[in-house]
Amino acid sequence: MFDAAPLLRDVFGFDDFRPGQEEIVDAVTAGENVLAIMPTGGGKSLCFQLPALLRDGVTVVISPLIALMRDQVRGLQEAGVEAGALTSGNTPEETDAVWEALEAGRLKLLYMAPERLAAGSAMGMLRRINVSLIAVDEAHCVSQWGHDFRPDYLRIGELRRTLNIPLAAFTATADAETQDEIVEKLFDGSPPRKFLRGFDRPNIHLAFGAKDGPRKQILDFAAARKGQSGIVYCGTRNKTEVLAQALRAEGHAACHYHGGMEAEDRRIVETRFAREDGLIVVATVAFGMGIDKPDIRWVAHADLPKSIEAYYQEIGRAGRDGDPAETLTLFGPDDIRLRRTQIDEGLAPAERRGADHGRLNALLGLAEALKCRRQTLLGYFGEQAEPCGKCDLCDTPPEIFDGTTPVRMALSAILRTEEWFGAGHLIDILLGSDTDKIRTRRHDNLSTYGIGKEWSRPQWQAIFRQMMGYDLVRPDPDRHGALRMTEAAKPILKGEAQIDLRKDTIRKATRRPAVKAMVSEEDAPLLSALKAKRRALAESARVPAYVIFPDRTLIEMAETRPATLDDMARISGIGAKKLERYGTTFLEILTGAVEELHPARRKLAGRDQGAVYDRLLEVQSQLSRGPDGIDKPLTCSAAQLAKVAQLRDGDARALEQLLGERRADRFGAAFLDVLQAAG
Repeated sequence: MFDAAPLLRDVFGFDDFRPGQEEIVDAVTAGENVLAIMPTGGGKSLCFQLPALLRDGVTVVISPLIALMRDQVRGLQEAGVEAGALTSGNTPEETDAVWEALEAGRLKLLYMAPERLAAGSAMGMLRRINVSLIAVDEAHCVSQWGHDFRPDYLRIGELRRTLNIPLAAFTATADAETQDEIVEKLFDGSPPRKFLRGFDRPNIHLAFGAKDGPRKQILDFAAARKGQSGIVYCGTRNKTEVLAQALRAEGHAACHYHGGMEAEDRRIVETRFAREDGLIVVATVAFGMGIDKPDIRWVAHADLPKSIEAYYQEIGRAGRDGDPAETLTLFGPDDIRLRRTQIDEGLAPAERRGADHGRLNALLGLAEALKCRRQTLLGYFGEQAEPCGKCDLCDTPPEIFDGTTPVRMALSAILRTEEWFGAGHLIDILLGSDTDKIRTRRHDNLSTYGIGKEWSRPQWQAIFRQMMGYDLVRPDPDRHGALRMTEAAKPILKGEAQIDLRKDTIRKATRRPAVKAMVSEEDAPLLSALKAKRRALAESARVPAYVIFPDRTLIEMAETRPATLDDMARISGIGAKKLERYGTTFLEILTGAVEELHPARRKLAGRDQGAVYDRLLEVQSQLSRGPDGIDKPLTCSAAQLAKVAQLRDGDARALEQLLGERRADRFGAAFLDVLQAAG
């Protein structure tokens, strides 16, 4: 049986697994085929990195983005793990180092992009290097109809069959249909052991808002969170540039990112976002998968995402460290029309278009929800939940009214104009407006002309938006976006069903105060000093700051103020290698001075054997001139004391072999007493 606990502590710096991790690690380590669906920030990477260290041979990790691979490799190397990546972004020296480690049998994890599997030489290379496990990150990319489809992911199933080794697939975003595709494409339809670890991200606050001056809404939201890292997603490239400029004009550190930029410019933005605190990136969805920054405090959507899966994936980039994070999604009728048109004018077959409309409907249902958003979101993924108390609708329950009458009026106006017009003209009819378009088409003679004066134009706009959100009407691309009634609307029109609507008020989510400060006012200056040191080390090593230590580790340092390396070793996220590399540096900031420890003692920091070593050193000092203090001085080396501290059960024979007869004669009995007392 494999014992993962020592590696979890010594390499990754964690005393305990996160919920759900341990049984996945056990299954992957045992060589089972595994499909694990875990929320973003739930610790997916550890579930294949730790088994890779416990198993013989090389674990090949198929990952979709070079930036993501490089960050994970750097993080592993910082923790003392032999890992490497073969990517087009490698320098010749990096590639040589990977091959050298492979040939020497030292490399434990090899990261590769799926596109590399297309090269004829790849399969021969993988046969030769003793691959024992394939790990697939972002496994939903194998879904041909998914939002992140990567054609070369389809080659992974062939790789598994050829090498005849187990495969572990991981993703945060997979509805039932996508899960079935993953099983079919990666596991040849033979069900792997499946772990569904839930989709809830309770640390993320959910909020939606109807568009009403969307630029100002985004600027207000960012202003309440100034100095925090965030992402703003936009529907067009131009909007990313315009909004980034507006944020800079308001004093924020902000830059834009989209697929039309030069590759080098995109890399600069990615690097800045990874290394800088408080940077805002305004981006299209081109800036997405592969972002591993744990301390993104907020994500805003200036435009409606294209599906509920895309929404979940994009907001999931916030708060990966588990600390509070916030979201805001703006939407309006134009967004709904655009998304419907994109589906209808796409190249997908009819049944796929129907499924895509269903996914969009789920997102619109979330946007127009009348109760807790988390209940609605988790319900889509098949989970039940109690009201969360952490969304805008729990903060301020919406006012609801019976919207059956105005909806029937609107549907009647649509039918009487033969479904040839959009919401603007239909609202003019309902309000009894006198326009050239109404007079020319004699729509002032319709029975629906002027029957809706009880509601204002903004109210009618909200009613039509909610009707589109509930999929009662859809824009028809063949009629230039004119609204057509769906089957779902007919029971309401016939008086067989009722519908509740929200009294539309512009949500105050943008004015919601930002999440509380990371640490108390007393600890804030110390945290700033720790971050400054981390930033200097990261810039020197040319790695993202969180590769040195994540925010959570620095916060724990600032709050607990460890005074020794033993104390430092007990802080979450500090493994043996990082303690050796950075412990003294950060301890100097915390204490102002650090007692120098022998390297042999430093390696025992934070472990029970460290205290045993200190007691042995104390006993040795008392007996260095013998029990009466008159004998010739005699001591053990630090390396010998460290080995004694790690002996089990007070083995006298092992002690004598380790120390030699003379030292065992002087110290043996006293050392055994120390070991037995510690045992």
